[in-house]
Amino acid sequence: MGFGVYVHIPFCARACDYCDFATWTDRGHLVGAYVHACLRDLARRVSLGEVTPATSVFFGGGTPSLLDAADLVAILDAIPRAAAAEVTVECNPDTVDLDKLVAYRNAGVNRLSFGVQSMRPAVLASLGRTHDPDNVTRAVSWARAAGFEDFNLDVIYGTPGETMDDWRATLDAVLAFEAPHVSAYALTIEPATPLGRRVAGGASAPSDDDQAAKYELADDLLTAAGLDWYEISNWARPGHACRHNLLTWAGGDYLPIGCAAHGHRAGRRWWNVRTPERFIERVARGDDPESGHEQLGAGARAEEAVTLALRTRRGADLPPASLGEARGLERDGLLELDGARAVLTRRGRLLATEVTARLLLAGGRGEAALAGADVGTRYH
Repeated sequence: MGFGVYVHIPFCARACDYCDFATWTDRGHLVGAYVHACLRDLARRVSLGEVTPATSVFFGGGTPSLLDAADLVAILDAIPRAAAAEVTVECNPDTVDLDKLVAYRNAGVNRLSFGVQSMRPAVLASLGRTHDPDNVTRAVSWARAAGFEDFNLDVIYGTPGETMDDWRATLDAVLAFEAPHVSAYALTIEPATPLGRRVAGGASAPSDDDQAAKYELADDLLTAAGLDWYEISNWARPGHACRHNLLTWAGGDYLPIGCAAHGHRAGRRWWNVRTPERFIERVARGDDPESGHEQLGAGARAEEAVTLALRTRRGADLPPASLGEARGLERDGLLELDGARAVLTRRGRLLATEVTARLLLAGGRGEAALAGADVGTRYH
């Protein structure tokens, strides 16, 4: 199945109004110490035999491209990698230039993920984004000039005030870039964010019907352009699916590097301390930066496997106890069955949480099903 490494870079130039990830805009003075701590933690884990050659490495955040290229490359160089490993760096169009992308490419980065979100300035302003559509155009041009054939464009739909014409314009612009991979996520309102506080104060919230209609438009246009859905929120041309995300959706093992990063190995899930200061302090003392963990039993692992697999085009193998419910869901047009394997229809993708919960409850489970989400779930 492979082995992944996720590196969390928690620094941002500005916080987006909708984001509740573990990111900070006022900790730039910690960048050097943080990079050193990542290198030291990696060296410790390698010495303990915890790091097998990675088949995928993913730099997420935050804004990994905010780092100097030399700092990011130093962390990458410290990670043992398998031949032809996939190495992804999330990028803000505001924080890249041709020289930085060339440095990435020369160091072994072979996949980029650009946070586009929208190609309409008014929608970008509503989300608190700093870039404008011209920056996206330049960033994609530089990526191609640097030799990147594999890149993703991340977009968000359902922002309050975004019209269907706005969303179509974003999709048309994305398709004009001929991106090999597109991720489209429904905007979710997190209470502790500026957007969440505005909605709590009476501003409009995203409409479920509006988001469903926009998902269907995305699916129509992306599919017609040759990008097939392979996970509820992800479409790719053949050979361009994100291998790191496929690894996590298949329940594979991955190592967390950096504050707030999560890892998984053989049913044990753990996460590092949340803030960069605590991560730096723990590693400087020679301590493990782990903050907590959970051990999944066989039943919980089976339940999670169904929950994640149902989000993918491959679908999930269902236990016999769930098949009666599955046949009813098939009659309702929510999934298709091939023996015991269930694959969501497009309508089923829009109602993925409900479908998953019904299947798991029919099989005598269901506790973890509600931890999933419909079209809004965002993965690294």
